[in-house]
Amino acid sequence: MADEEKLIWKTLSRKKVQDCRIFSVVMAEREAQDGRHGEFVEIDSPDWIVAIPWFRKDGVPYFVMEEQFRHGSESITREFPAGLVEAGEPDLDAAERELMEETGMAGTFTRLGTVCPNNAFMSNRQSFFLVTDLERKSAQSLDPDETIDVIEVPVEEAIRDMGTGLYSNGIMMMAIGFFMRYAEEHPELGLREKI
Repeated sequence: MADEEKLIWKTLSRKKVQDCRIFSVVMAEREAQDGRHGEFVEIDSPDWIVAIPWFRKDGVPYFVMEEQFRHGSESITREFPAGLVEAGEPDLDAAERELMEETGMAGTFTRLGTVCPNNAFMSNRQSFFLVTDLERKSAQSLDPDETIDVIEVPVEEAIRDMGTGLYSNGIMMMAIGFFMRYAEEHPELGLREKI
């Protein structure tokens, strides 16, 4: 792996140029191994989590999903419960908190994996958790700027339609990928049942 060394750009400086509510914009000056210099834009964001609530109803596997208006695309999307990890908060705690706030549910959490959502310019990590043994504990406790409808969606429909129409959020495609990999080893999740 000695050849990898030539790929590394050394960070000479980093400067925050814009502080936004949910992320900061940073300019980084870096130098390549061959002496080239460049300025690069980075987005510093808290880590994110996604909870993938799964259950069976009348023998059919379902996800608990949400529909909400997304300001970036100016559209309604269908997604899994998700949110930001607060400073100092473990990602599992954030996943449990977001699921409770957005759906009023609790359950058993299994970590499926963690990735960088877009490491070309983002510094944060995204963790995905499968949630089983769902139990409704309370009503929703939404942030003032959230309006979320909680719905039940057959797993087969979510997998079939992911990446189209209401399912246009790319992070949800990542979530489905993690779910499908896990479900291959856990047939009780219903992936092999005509999905």
